[in-house]
Amino acid sequence: MFNFDDANKKSKEAVDTALRTYSDTTRGFQAIAAEAADYSKKSFQDAVTHFETLAGVKSFEAAFELQTNYVKTYFEGLVSETTKLSEMYADLAKSAYKPYEAPIAAAVAKTTRQAQPATPAAA
Repeated sequence: MFNFDDANKKSKEAVDTALRTYSDTTRGFQAIAAEAADYSKKSFQDAVTHFETLAGVKSFEAAFELQTNYVKTYFEGLVSETTKLSEMYADLAKSAYKPYEAPIAAAVAKTTRQAQPATPAAA
């Protein structure tokens, strides 16, 4: 028989889980956006400083060395920031999935049990 109290409880749990996940996901995206904005600001400031320094260089060799060092530093920073952001995205995905992990596993197990053919009894 259908139990309305159990259905109500399960619905409330599902809504609470969804709201909690939405809130956590929002905070995660805000942290990622703040990190990206901070990196962009720092990168822009570094570029302005570099070009100001480059404008004052007197020889081609010095300009070439300065530019080479800037590109190397910029690339290393970009790789580091990209790694950091990808880890933040991975952590966000894991935390968003976590509340649903057990119910999904239970549903898969139940479906698997129901899909298995009955074994014939020994004669």
